[in-house]
Amino acid sequence: MRVASLLYHDVVRGGEYDSSGFRGAGPDRYKLDLSEFEGHLRILEARIGYPPAAVGAFDDEARLPWLLTFDDGGSSALLIGETLAERGWPGHFFVTVDFIGAHGFVSAEDIRRLDQMGHVIGSHSCSHPERMAHCSWAQLQDEWSRSVRVLAEIIGRPVPVASIPGGEYSKKVASAAAVAGIRQLFTSEPVLRVRNVDGCAVFGRFTVVRHTPPVRAVQLASGRQASMWRQFTIWQAKKGVKAVGGRHYLKLRRLVLEKLR
Repeated sequence: MRVASLLYHDVVRGGEYDSSGFRGAGPDRYKLDLSEFEGHLRILEARIGYPPAAVGAFDDEARLPWLLTFDDGGSSALLIGETLAERGWPGHFFVTVDFIGAHGFVSAEDIRRLDQMGHVIGSHSCSHPERMAHCSWAQLQDEWSRSVRVLAEIIGRPVPVASIPGGEYSKKVASAAAVAGIRQLFTSEPVLRVRNVDGCAVFGRFTVVRHTPPVRAVQLASGRQASMWRQFTIWQAKKGVKAVGGRHYLKLRRLVLEKLR
């Protein structure tokens, strides 16, 4: 199976980046202004010609399904959800459970409203570990099991969908998710192919950051090889640097982004 999933985060008004989600130069890079986001939606609607799908509900296998996903669970999720609902489009909202109700993050009532709009609610772990692939098996079990349990209590039914914080994927992370009852797991690896790990379908995603041209989002959602290859090449290079640098890479990245802010 091949699926094109776009990875967004927060959407804010007037450059108020601290109003939603995690704070800092790193997270801010992934936050779009509302007008910019609405521009993406208009171009996606005009150019692709068919609406995004919800995970597990792919109607026509003859065309490439594309999905809209949103990480972190920032308070702007409700605004995003309402904007998508106006078009009748489903979104996938992955919530960092330990931050529910905190300043800048969704409340339990927000999550219920998103669910009632027809959007998919999923886990983004409990604590958003910086290096999830380096967590112990016990930590991974807690991050996945507790997060889906909390979300299930909020919406009143099982939550079998999740995304991995920070792009820190490993087979162990996926296996732990499968044990926790997660059946669809989203990574940050920019690929179309969906693979299976212990009964869990693992999806790649193409990341959208601030000032990503709308036409680039269309190219990624449409599976255009040139745009996908460009993002995959950059992702592979970063993956190698992360593996060598570890926590030092994360500290250096934060420092550089703060200086460029």
